[in-house]
This record gives sequence, C-alpha cells and structure tokens, in this order.
Amino acid sequence: MDNALRTFQAWDYVVFSCLFVVSSGIGVFFAVKERKKAPSKEFLVGGRQMTCVPVALSLTASFMSAVTVLGAPSDVYRFGASFVIFGVAYTLVVICTAELFLPIFYRSGITSTYEYLELRFCKLVRIAATIIYIIQTILYTGVVVFAPALALNQVTGFNLWGSIFATGIVCTFYCTLGGLKAVVWSDAFQMVVMVVGFLTVLVQGTSQTGGVNAVWERAQNGQRLDVFDLDPNPLRRHTFWTISIGGTFTWLGIYGVNQSTIQRCISCRTETHARLALYFNLLGLLVILLCAVFSGLIMYAYYESCDPWTAHLVQAPDQLMPYFVMEILGKYPGLPGLFVACAFSGTLSTVAASINALATVTYEDFVSQCFKNISNQTASWISKGLCIVFGVCCTSMAIAASYMGGIVQAALSIHGMCGGPMLGLFSLGILFPCANSKGAVGGLMLGIALSFWVGIGAFLYPASPLNTHPLALSVEGCALNTSHLPAAINASTIAPFISSSASPPVSTPHGSAMAETWYSISYLYYSAVGFVSTLIAGLIITFLTGSTNPKDVRPGLIRPVCDLFCFCSKGLRRQCWCGVDHEKDKLDLGNTDMIDDGCPDYESSVKTFNIQDVAYTNSGFVKDAQA
Repeated sequence: MDNALRTFQAWDYVVFSCLFVVSSGIGVFFAVKERKKAPSKEFLVGGRQMTCVPVALSLTASFMSAVTVLGAPSDVYRFGASFVIFGVAYTLVVICTAELFLPIFYRSGITSTYEYLELRFCKLVRIAATIIYIIQTILYTGVVVFAPALALNQVTGFNLWGSIFATGIVCTFYCTLGGLKAVVWSDAFQMVVMVVGFLTVLVQGTSQTGGVNAVWERAQNGQRLDVFDLDPNPLRRHTFWTISIGGTFTWLGIYGVNQSTIQRCISCRTETHARLALYFNLLGLLVILLCAVFSGLIMYAYYESCDPWTAHLVQAPDQLMPYFVMEILGKYPGLPGLFVACAFSGTLSTVAASINALATVTYEDFVSQCFKNISNQTASWISKGLCIVFGVCCTSMAIAASYMGGIVQAALSIHGMCGGPMLGLFSLGILFPCANSKGAVGGLMLGIALSFWVGIGAFLYPASPLNTHPLALSVEGCALNTSHLPAAINASTIAPFISSSASPPVSTPHGSAMAETWYSISYLYYSAVGFVSTLIAGLIITFLTGSTNPKDVRPGLIRPVCDLFCFCSKGLRRQCWCGVDHEKDKLDLGNTDMIDDGCPDYESSVKTFNIQDVAYTNSGFVKDAQA
C-alpha cells in the first residue's frame, strides 16, 4: 500500500464531520422543540417521558467508549478471546441493576443518586460521595477524550488537538442546548454509527484475510481461542473467574449506582420502560462486545506472521486497530473516516453523558441546597452554565493528560477504584437496615484507601508477564513482504525484531512480597476490594457504635431482596425484612406500573409513605413563580 493512503483524505474528513454536524443538529432540534416546556424538568431528566429504546441505545453508546473500540480488539489480539467472558459480567450487572438498585432510585423520585445517601444516612455521606464522583468522572472523561485521539493521530495523521477541541466543543454545545433528551438521542445515533463502523471492518477484514475459516484456523493455531481458563488465582489478569466475578463488580459500580446511568433510567416514563431499557441495553453491549472480539481475532489473523507492534510500526497496542483499519480500508475514500467516526461516537457519547451527569449532581447536591426556592427559569440557566463549566473542565483534563505520560494508565483505573467503594456504600444502605451513618463514613474511607492502595501499587509495580499471560507474536513474515509498509521501513529495519517472536518473557521478581502478591492482583478485582472492604468495615463500625433500629428506617430506602423471589412465602419474606415493615409502608406513587414486582401480595399492601415528603424540593418539578 502506498504510504500516502495511511493518512486521512478529504472524503474521510467529510464523513467524520457528519458525525459532529448531526450530533449538534440534534441538540439544536431539542432546544427549539422544548423551549416552551418547563425548562428545568425537561433539561435534567427529559421530562421523565423517555421511552426504553433510545435510552437503551444511549446507555450502550455511553459505556462502550473509544477506549473500548480501540482497546478491546487490541486486548484480544494480544491476550486472546477470553475478553468475550465479559458477556457474563454484563448479564449479571444488568440483572442486579434492574432488579436491585433501579427500583429504589426510580420510586424515590430523586434526580441525583447521591440524594439517597442523605435520606438514608446523613449529609456528610452525600457530599463526600458527590465530590468523589465529580473528581473521578472529570479524570476519566479527560482520558477518554485524549487516549483515542492520540492513537488515531499517530497512525492516521488525524489532527490531535483539533479532535480534542472539536469533541469538547460539540458535546458541550448539544448538552447545553438540548439537555438530557439531546444526549440520549445523540447517543442513539452514535450507537448506530459504532455498529456500522465495526461491521465495515469485520466484512473487509474477513475478506482480505481469506474468509471466516482462515480467520478461525489462524486464531486457533495462535491460541487466541483458548477462552475458558478456570485458574482461580486472583493474580491472573484474565481468567473465567476474574472476568465473570471481578468484571461484575467493576461494571456494577459503573451501572448500578452511577449517576450517568441512573439519570437516564429515571428519565423513562415508567419503571417498566426503565427496566426494559436496561435489558435492551444488554443486547447492545453484547453486540458491541462480539464485534470487538471478532475484530481482534481478524486483526491477529491478518498480522499472524508480521506483528506491527513487535516490529515497532506502531508505538502502543492501542494503535493496532487504527493501523489495521488504514491497512484494509485506506484505498476506499471515506471508509477510514467512518471507522474514526465509530471510535469518536464512543467518545462523544461518554463525554456528553458525563457532562450532563456532572451538571445534574452539582446542581442537585450543592446549588439547590445552598439556594432554596430557585425558579425553573433560573434553574435552567444555572444547569446550562454548569454544562459549559464541566465541558471546559473535561476538555482541559484531556489537554492535561497529554503531559501526564504514564499517569494516564493510573487515571483510567480511577473509575474502577472509586466504583467499588461507591457500590459498597449504596449496598450498605439498600440491603442492610441496621447500617448507620458512622458505618457508612468509615466504610467509605477504608474502601477508598484500600482500592487506591492496590491500584497505585499496581501502577508502580506492574504485574509480571507470568500473571498477565501475553500470547506469542511473530514478525517472521515481515522481512518476506514489506510492500505494505511505509517507504522508510524495510526488511533491514525490521530484521532486529524477528527474534522477538519467541514465547512470552520470563517474569523478573520485583524483590518485594507485596509487589508479587497484593500489587499483582488482577485489575478487575480493584472494585471487588473496595466493595467488600466498604461493606465489612461499615457493618463492623455500625455494630460497634450502635446499629440503627430497623423500625426507624423508611421502607422506601431499603430493597427487600427476598421479594424478588415469588416462591418465597409471606412469612419467610417478613422474616427477611429484618424488622422493616414493608407491608405497612409502601411508596405512594399512584402508578402500579411503577411498583409491580410481579409477586403476589405486593400491590395489595397499604401504601402510605411518600419519600418525596422527606426529600428535598427539586426545582425541576416546581412551577415558576408568577409575576
């Protein structure tokens, strides 16, 4: 291939620009359409009138970021198709979120998930959780913008700073104008672009590799299809157990109690729509997962005897996917642009959802608490101003990430390190009526401390190859065929690397027992460490300081897990309520669609408690004062 084809052409920029134009247009459309409706209500939660399909597409697009589009195929290329086991984790996460966490948040009528923590515990817990969420989301969002932009820049020549600023400006623009509805519908469009981009790579890649049978045979010969590794060792990077168990905790921290997820679920018109959105979203997650895994297998089959990374044709594994795309699609004008649009669809959806969620929690947890009785019009302008502020913050963080070097890897792990303790904190409140505020504060502090301890330790002392198990890569075929390489690279420049096609390197001990054990634990267990430590410490502190009387706990803040199982007798369910009288006090929502668990006796209970009677006034639901 001619080296000129390795850079973006005019048609590529045209196709890519269409992504930004359409996304911006959606924001303008909803800004015009909803201008006469209650501003704050429409802006923050879409008027709580969204349906399940667009919300499902939005959830999938937001959490399948460009890091997934570029990183997952690279992971399969280097470590094998065990990545597909994440499908098990996704399934467990969606079921737990839909049946355990969503009912509490939806029925309470709150806008910020952290308002629950004040209702259940105290204001200090709410403020601490909100601050942690804001910091980790800004850090993560900045890296989500920078990392793929850098990878694409170094392989395709796509302008680095232009893509970063364009992403920040466009996301801020349609978030500020259209609010949550613009975010949801833009995400839905971007989800379609992601699937089309992946399918283009899959079809063309399979064709140029020699067909499905050739791909499968080469992947099998390269041990890429050895999926089910049942080794229980927690130090191993990816096994069936680390992915299915550790991955469940990691993603449950992102899905189950994350403001970005819950905010879109409670924007649905009924709880049934919210649940369906989560289950349809599961289908989307599995589709994107399979596309990413098959892309990685096709990429390995294509480079079976000439690995670009080992041959130093790319500088980092995340550049493998865009390099592969330029190889197979470079001669078709516009198609490389389609794939870059696919990658940046993940970026746009993640950034937009983060900006909207950050603006919401800041307004609900800080602004509305300091300034009471804010009118709808004022609340709308404040919310839009917060979108602009956080848009600038996320873009600035992306710029800062360019100067942080290896710290970027640590920033990516913050999402998991914070998610586990947050999951433990909410689980403590929802599942254990006895838990008190002292236990919540102490558990959160210990959970954060242990999660960051293991995460930062792993960054300073990377796990050995014996635990990560990278599979062998070869460059033996590079010296035989260099026609597809840039003119500056030939057989003589690649020759020194041909010997590197041997088996994975032998581990070199760090000289520290802590580094070889605690710091070498699989990154997927970071959330589990935070969750377990928060939960255990919270319960121990609760019992030491005097547990809460279950009769004093509002039933609407506790999820009786036993009610999920219809075969449980009424007497057994009452025993499992731990003293909380769920039969006497049910949420008074006036909509049986919102409270039907599908179990007998549920709707027949007396409903006298309305959580909004004790919740704070949400300006998004207050009519503007008349002049």
